[in-house]
Amino acid sequence: QVQLVESGGGLVQPGGSLRLSCVASGNIFSLNSMGWYRQAPGKQRELVATLTTGGTTNYADSVKGRFTISRDNAKNTVYLQMNSLKPEDTAVYYCNLKYLFPWNNDEYWGRGTQVTVSS
Repeated sequence: QVQLVESGGGLVQPGGSLRLSCVASGNIFSLNSMGWYRQAPGKQRELVATLTTGGTTNYADSVKGRFTISRDNAKNTVYLQMNSLKPEDTAVYYCNLKYLFPWNNDEYWGRGTQVTVSS
């Protein structure tokens, strides 16, 4: 069974930076997408950024130019470098893994890590 564990969240001032990490453990197959979603109070969960094992990225318009997603395929680890943080970035950030095999589109979620941007 796949388990995802996030780390790196915390409190940061506007304009500051944080780096989130997510490690996938268990029996991980090679063709997948890993990424980050976030959910603020009273709002639906939204995509932040995803990155496939093949190198295809997808960013939310609100974070383009500020956030960078990267991954180490061999270690099944994904990172999110967040720069120029804004108060509206405050949310619980969830790690996600989705299989891209034609026969397997299973999706897994971490428990989340809190990011708070405030003075």
